[in-house]
Amino acid sequence: VEQISWWKGEPKWMTQMRLRSLGIFDRKPMAPWFADNMPDIDFQDIFYYLKPATEQVDEWDDLPEQMKKTYEKLGIPEAERKYLAGVTSQYDSEVVYHRNRIELEEQGILFCDMDTALREYPDLVKQYFGSVIPMGDNKFSALNTSVWSGGSFVYVPPGVEVAMPLQSDLRASSETGGKFQRTLIIADEGSKVRYIEGCSAPVYTQDALRCAVVEIVVKPNAWVSYTTMQNWSHNVDNLVTNRARVEADGHMEFVDVNIGSKLTVKYPAIYLVGDGASGER
Repeated sequence: VEQISWWKGEPKWMTQMRLRSLGIFDRKPMAPWFADNMPDIDFQDIFYYLKPATEQVDEWDDLPEQMKKTYEKLGIPEAERKYLAGVTSQYDSEVVYHRNRIELEEQGILFCDMDTALREYPDLVKQYFGSVIPMGDNKFSALNTSVWSGGSFVYVPPGVEVAMPLQSDLRASSETGGKFQRTLIIADEGSKVRYIEGCSAPVYTQDALRCAVVEIVVKPNAWVSYTTMQNWSHNVDNLVTNRARVEADGHMEFVDVNIGSKLTVKYPAIYLVGDGASGER
């Protein structure tokens, strides 16, 4: 855990949060349903951080040929050109491609990977990271908080509407590498945003683990739609905590599609705060 934080050059408060979360993960007992469904999982037999063999780029042609072919087969470059306001694509533990339309920056919309957000917007990340899903919420939120890498960060300023969807994609290429992305979306008062997440993996010869956390903050009168489409192989164990906090007269929609994974366990919830908050799942 200390190595991951050191490699990323993180501030001290994040390193400390990771270590506290690791302690919670170690102490928290395994839920009975998990012991029944996954008795053989070995948390010592997982690579918790796999760095891709490329730096982050903003042109598809600058990716290594294998990555480029993978994303072209998934149709992501074409979708970006036609339908999307911004795209973040993660390969194993790190985001390898990211680009926004210029209009996003002009409107003050922040959309990037979580590692970049921690470097460039540390005050916002510190304010909201773990505010909806505390590190001790469950054993797997504690695991994610201790070893998270990649994922997306979105902040929409008050009164701003993102006209086209934002999209992130995770491609898991290694069966021994865990997938621990962290997503944080903040829709400020009266704003509107639609976010789409796509996940995929090849067929593995042994079980693989994905353990993610998604936190969404919907301020008063804001509107957020979150869609996730996950096309895993049959031996991926998919353990995710998704949660939104919706303030007065805000609106939150979750659309969740899961295909192929051996076991999918989610902890979805919507917290409604104040009069007139609404949510759909």
